[in-house]
Amino acid sequence: MSATVLPGTVVPAQHVNLKLGPGLVQRSDAGEAGPSIITTRTGTLNHSSNGSKWWVESNSRRYVPAPQESVIGVVVQKVGDGFRVDIGAAHSASLDGLAFEGATKRNKPNLKIGCLVYARVSLAHKDMEPELECFDAQTRKSEGFGEVKGGFLVRCSLKMCRNLLDPKHFLLPLLGARFPLEAAVGMNGRVWVNAKEPKQIIAISRCIEAVDPDGGGIDEAGIKAFLGTLDI
Repeated sequence: MSATVLPGTVVPAQHVNLKLGPGLVQRSDAGEAGPSIITTRTGTLNHSSNGSKWWVESNSRRYVPAPQESVIGVVVQKVGDGFRVDIGAAHSASLDGLAFEGATKRNKPNLKIGCLVYARVSLAHKDMEPELECFDAQTRKSEGFGEVKGGFLVRCSLKMCRNLLDPKHFLLPLLGARFPLEAAVGMNGRVWVNAKEPKQIIAISRCIEAVDPDGGGIDEAGIKAFLGTLDI
């Protein structure tokens, strides 16, 4: 189901393991029918096939953190045993030095100012600064999270990030069929890419910008034609 909603719309979300994504909040003033769920932004209401996950998609330019979302951040400050990370939201996020796989008080990552981290939002609340973790909540393994080195950071729209995370989207499989590449997609409008040669990295970033709905909005045929003009 996909429907356009406005802020304050009541959502009929009911599930024993209900999880609310961006754009939804559970109202505390429960009535006779129990607590209600309302939207906080304008956009398209979506839910998973079994109805356990609900969220509102909107192409806003400012990222609003939501729990369990993957983000790419820039370390901007070291604070005690942790770090402050810019994730493109209204406030910087905090990243504890122990929030890494295998980290201990004696063995913690030594992140430098300006380095990139691929992390997961562990806490997001309107009255608190976001908190990040660099491991999977289920396995406690890094699962690709942590510091990302080399490569290039591409900034794009939030909608483009959601598109790239869709397994059915054409762009990354199309590029991967031409040359080996690495990519980490954050839900906060940032994509980290890497390849063997600089010209390939440039090609990836230019393709992302060209396909971005806020940019060129080029389709698959257009990208294939564009790649044919490049020496990669």
